[in-house]
Amino acid sequence: MPVALSILDLAPIAPGRSARDSFAASVELARAAERGGYRRVWYAEHHNMPTIASSATSVVIGHVAEHTETIRLGAGGIMLPNHSPLVIAEQFGTLETLFPGRIDLGLGRAPGTDRATMLAIRRDASSADSFPQDVLELQGYLSGESRVPGVQAVPTAEGAVPLYILGSSLFGAQLAARLGLPYAFASHFAPTHLHEAAAAYREGFEPSEQLAEPYLIAGVNVFAAEDRGAAEAQKEVSYRNRTRAFVSRGQGGRDFTDAEIDAFLASPNGRQLSAMTEYTAVGGPGEVRAYLEEFASSTGADELITAHHAEELADRVRSVELTAEAFD
Repeated sequence: MPVALSILDLAPIAPGRSARDSFAASVELARAAERGGYRRVWYAEHHNMPTIASSATSVVIGHVAEHTETIRLGAGGIMLPNHSPLVIAEQFGTLETLFPGRIDLGLGRAPGTDRATMLAIRRDASSADSFPQDVLELQGYLSGESRVPGVQAVPTAEGAVPLYILGSSLFGAQLAARLGLPYAFASHFAPTHLHEAAAAYREGFEPSEQLAEPYLIAGVNVFAAEDRGAAEAQKEVSYRNRTRAFVSRGQGGRDFTDAEIDAFLASPNGRQLSAMTEYTAVGGPGEVRAYLEEFASSTGADELITAHHAEELADRVRSVELTAEAFD
């Protein structure tokens, strides 16, 4: 059975563009995914990042759902320690009520931001310690079987809101296995423990009401174009700008030339940053398919969630289309 394909849309705000432009682009990307037969599109909760527009994740999901028809949409993920489980249950119960059978809820325990912003969210350093208990509390609200006497989430959706555990370490893998939930590994930016976590998840999996067998999703970056040269050029521009944003944040917003960025990437710190995107498919449709099939085989992934990073929306949409066509 061919591996399932999905999309992680980071809702980027391109240089010279607005957040409104980003939301319009997310709609276009989701429509392309829907036409191409992708299984789902997810959005991630990030805060205080000027180049990412998906901080109010449930609102973005609702907006895109209004402008699409069938594709599943969800959070990849909601950083649960930033919120009360009840509030998230209310948000996603509302989404599932409005768009039945189309809503996913992926959960992570990282802050999705820097320490100062974490404090502004009113989260403290110990918030993540209760993540397993918070997942169970949230699960109870969504199922209509609250673990808190006298408290229920309204609306409670008639259909299920499937939960997914997100992670980049053994902790998430072991928790997902113990709770019998699908596990999504953030290998598109944190590749180090992918294979170890995948093995731990499968070995420790305990069936649950939601899931009878383990289900692993792995993240991978994609630059698909008509030919390898165009794809490589898109990758170079995107990863340079990613590095520029990282370096500029630590230097008070100072801009850097391409030559300065390339010099940084050749340094030990730069190579460490580059290693975060180790899993990247680049090339024409055939090359991208071959890479993704080998990646799925090596990890045992049931589904790949692809992050398409080309700077221009037209190139991003084309990457989504070409990847889908390669798997037809």
